Amino acid sequence: MAIHLTPVAFARVQRFVEQTPGALGLRFGVTRTGCSGWGHTTDLAREQREDDTVFEQDGVRIFVDAESLALVDGTEIDFGKQGLSETFLFRNPNATAECGCGESFTTDETHR
Repeated sequence: MAIHLTPVAFARVQRFVEQTPGALGLRFGVTRTGCSGWGHTTDLAREQREDDTVFEQDGVRIFVDAESLALVDGTEIDFGKQGLSETFLFRNPNATAECGCGESFTTDETHR
């Protein structure tokens, strides 16, 4: 089990955490959204929840709730340009399909 940040994403998250008082790391998970069903979510973690799995990469912690873990395990998080915006980009090995706009993804039936 692992979540991995590319060097560019690592630098971005590290800077966000260092500049935000009370931030513990990155909170990463999924939410129901879009036409395919699941969307990735990122935020700063301000607390560790009871059901969190915590991954650490060179001092940067990534918090994933138990419900999201099976859907995001093995994901590589990158950061880059998408159109005119800068955003986190996800290479999720659990995604079996994405909607046309790239906002949401599906997984196989065992993860629903």
